[in-house]
Amino acid sequence: MSKIFVDACFDKPTPYTPVWMMRQAGRYLPEYMKVRAKAGNFLNLCHNPTLAAEVTLQPVDIVGVDAAILFSDILVIPNEMGMNLDFIKGEGPVFEKPIATSEDIDSLLGGEAAADRLTYVYETIKIVREQLSSDKALIGFTGAPWTLATYMIEGQGTKTYNICKKMMYSNPELLHKILAKVTEVVKYYLEKQIASGVDVVQIFDSWAAAIEPSKYDEFSWKYMVEISDFIKAKYPHIPIIMFPKGVPAFLDKVYGNFDVFGVDWATPMALAKEKLGDKYVLQGNMEPCRLYSQEATKACVESLADTMKEGRHIFNLGHGILPDVPVENAKYFVKLCQEVSKR
Repeated sequence: MSKIFVDACFDKPTPYTPVWMMRQAGRYLPEYMKVRAKAGNFLNLCHNPTLAAEVTLQPVDIVGVDAAILFSDILVIPNEMGMNLDFIKGEGPVFEKPIATSEDIDSLLGGEAAADRLTYVYETIKIVREQLSSDKALIGFTGAPWTLATYMIEGQGTKTYNICKKMMYSNPELLHKILAKVTEVVKYYLEKQIASGVDVVQIFDSWAAAIEPSKYDEFSWKYMVEISDFIKAKYPHIPIIMFPKGVPAFLDKVYGNFDVFGVDWATPMALAKEKLGDKYVLQGNMEPCRLYSQEATKACVESLADTMKEGRHIFNLGHGILPDVPVENAKYFVKLCQEVSKR
């Protein structure tokens, strides 16, 4: 286990502040594209433990990050609950039959039975753990129940969230039923990731900003906290990272038993430090598009280091790395963060 990364999550003394990048494996790496071509399509790659392990390790070997993040996809959860998932070129992930009724959610597998079907994820973790250097951490992850539910209800990605938000206001009981069932699967999914060898787990709420602040706790955050409480009760030594994207208005209301709060690029780090820095380690929050320019990258890294010089911080992007980012710029970011944090 990476002492540097895990200790940083728990605010213990470390030689330097560790760095990693969200969505580390991806189209910006030519090596990844070769493996994906070998797999045939994205879902096949997720389902192939040997290939998924290979692309999990690529950013560690090529870019030099201090932690590997498991290669998978958040939507393998509803897929194994019984929803037929396809990745369509030009459209992204699509579910054949979205959830619209109580009977639809009743027909899906739940709890540990659904989590048990994700064997390819656990096998990937075991392979990575065998090959990953002992000074590097392995981060497991899941989508938050709200983010997963949006895909399950809308049937695909959306810019308006009108179907699931219509349910939120006109049939909140059904939405809570969906969220509760997904939450139970996620609990066991993360537990099985830990049993397979991950050192840290992260809960991504990518579509948190779709919910108005007054409704966020009810329909998203409380379910994330329920998951965190479940994991902490059994595995107090495992750091938990919460990452709700786009919720600066919610910072005053953040609560829960977790270790790291991921700060997205639209939330000022100084604001996050003021509101949360005394309770949690902060992670983030460089705008991913700064990676197109080494000069812009350096300015942000220096600013983050200055803002957090008396705080607790893990260098990271404020969302996923983009596919056309030059690899050399990604390497530059990692090396610069490591150099700055040793000062």
